[in-house]
Amino acid sequence: MDGQGDAICQLEESMSNLEVMPGDGRSAGKKQYAADLGSITEARERIAAYIHTTPVVTSSSLDALAECNLFFKCELLQKGGAFKFRGACNAVLSLSDDDARKGVLTHSSGNHAAAVALAARMRGVPAYIVVPNNAPTCKLNNVKRYGGRITMCEPTLESRERTAALVEEETGAALIHPFNDPRIISGQGTVALEFLEQVLQLDVIIVPISGGGLISGIALAAKALKPNIKIIAAEPSGADDAAQSKAAGHIIPMMRPNTIADGLRASLGDLTWPVVRDLVSEVVTVDDDDIIAAAKLCFEVLKLAVEPSGAIGLAAVLSKNCKHLVSAGTNVGIVLSGGNVDLEALWAAWKK
Repeated sequence: MDGQGDAICQLEESMSNLEVMPGDGRSAGKKQYAADLGSITEARERIAAYIHTTPVVTSSSLDALAECNLFFKCELLQKGGAFKFRGACNAVLSLSDDDARKGVLTHSSGNHAAAVALAARMRGVPAYIVVPNNAPTCKLNNVKRYGGRITMCEPTLESRERTAALVEEETGAALIHPFNDPRIISGQGTVALEFLEQVLQLDVIIVPISGGGLISGIALAAKALKPNIKIIAAEPSGADDAAQSKAAGHIIPMMRPNTIADGLRASLGDLTWPVVRDLVSEVVTVDDDDIIAAAKLCFEVLKLAVEPSGAIGLAAVLSKNCKHLVSAGTNVGIVLSGGNVDLEALWAAWKK
């Protein structure tokens, strides 16, 4: 316990000693990003009374399969069933009374939509949610459950943005982007602050990647506190724009995503890409069959109903593509990002 106490003190000291640049620019080293440890710490203070501190679980059986030490951060047990509530809560609570009065607006296929609806309900303002017509039923039901006012659109980014613009013009609601927003990135970064306090010895954190809000926040916080920690992105091979972008050195937009991981079909944004480019060590891609197998392991071994998008970190660490990044004795943190499972689709996939 004495060693752990010393480590906690060192972690707190590193947080207090970090210099934050004033103004809109955020820093990590000499680079400027949309968020930093200061904004992430502020977000944690802002949302502390509203979110759950999610647990970390372990499994010796999965350690043996992965041939390293695994620590699972259970964001599926967050309010709304996913990490998204952290960023949404921070964004909604950051609004002034005047800006919040007419409500909030977003476009999302699921978890972010529900998170914004829940955060808006907690603040007592309306939430206007643009949802593509191929969104999983379980996630659509969550939006309805939290009182979101739904407008359906075609399942393309162009249709989502066009429909959201029409709703914004009609209602005057404040737009909260699903990932390309400093408030969202800062809120998601609180995952790393908790994780590093719960498991001080982490060497690696594996994070699902899509639009990049979660991994950007985690990378900015974790690398500020532990510069030598590795941040690895896990991505479906059927939606591998991040891997292609890292290889090319510039954003390559998602064209036709094809994956069971419905939460991982977005492209990186101009605020998240620089963080991924600079602070993410590698993007590991895995096939849908591996993602489905990992979700099944989460259910059978961890007794957790993790959605495919949330199980991809386990799929990545078990894949041959990750073997050069971890070894025996490596302490690997895996973010189980959500648990809003479309059971019919997942069960059908398990039967194949």
